[in-house]
Amino acid sequence: MHQLFDLVLDGAIDWFYLDNGIYVDLPPDDDGIIRSRQFPGLWLDRAALLQGEMQTVIAVLQTGLASSAHSTFCQSLQP
Repeated sequence: MHQLFDLVLDGAIDWFYLDNGIYVDLPPDDDGIIRSRQFPGLWLDRAALLQGEMQTVIAVLQTGLASSAHSTFCQSLQP
């Protein structure tokens, strides 16, 4: 696993998920977006974030939060 300092110097962002007790790197999809496996709708455009394109980062996040998967997830949290 990378040290945080090395990731900053390399310009890398890693997103991990826990799989049977082991942390596994979650790669971006074909369109370059990392989509959380545990929190539907939490999407990150890693390339845009690394390039400082915050409008794109926010737009991608908002698209994820507007997805039907996120809506279903939110409904599942209701008592």
